[in-house]
Amino acid sequence: MSLPRPVETLWNELQAVRAKVLKEVEGLSQRQADWKPGEKDWSVGEILDHLTIAEIATGKLTTKLVREAEAAGALAPFPADLVAFTPLPSGPPGTADAPQVVWPGHGKPIGEVVATMKAARERSRQSIERLASVDPRPLRFKHFRLGDLDLAQWWQLQAWHDGLHLDQIREVKRAPGFPTL
Repeated sequence: MSLPRPVETLWNELQAVRAKVLKEVEGLSQRQADWKPGEKDWSVGEILDHLTIAEIATGKLTTKLVREAEAAGALAPFPADLVAFTPLPSGPPGTADAPQVVWPGHGKPIGEVVATMKAARERSRQSIERLASVDPRPLRFKHFRLGDLDLAQWWQLQAWHDGLHLDQIREVKRAPGFPTL
């Protein structure tokens, strides 16, 4: 399916940052994937699991918002004149704990975590194609920290989120004591 330019740009951003995440974890042993720099820190495996859970949630949100708008007779097609999405709002300063609904599991086999992450991205393509067929601006849902976001912003958040956790993965791998094998 050919995507409108802003959706194609968003998809390319999603794919680029995910490729970096997958490259960063390529070849990690289970011991490395499970290792935590500190008691309250997440392991690389947990970070990947968290990213996957969050992406699946965004896909489910896409389905929910589109179905609700369709049922209400308020679903509009993607506007031909929409050339760029509204940027994400700035959040409050500082870090935030993830909502419990997207907390990761610990000790999952790293190969399984990576495979699940890749499968989730394949399913996300369907959500992106759905996004490409509707006007995302009136499809809104409140984010726990950023407030009211439209559907395109939720997917922009996913790309930003991957980038944030890519940095976190790199920090874990650079931390003193990270296993060599």
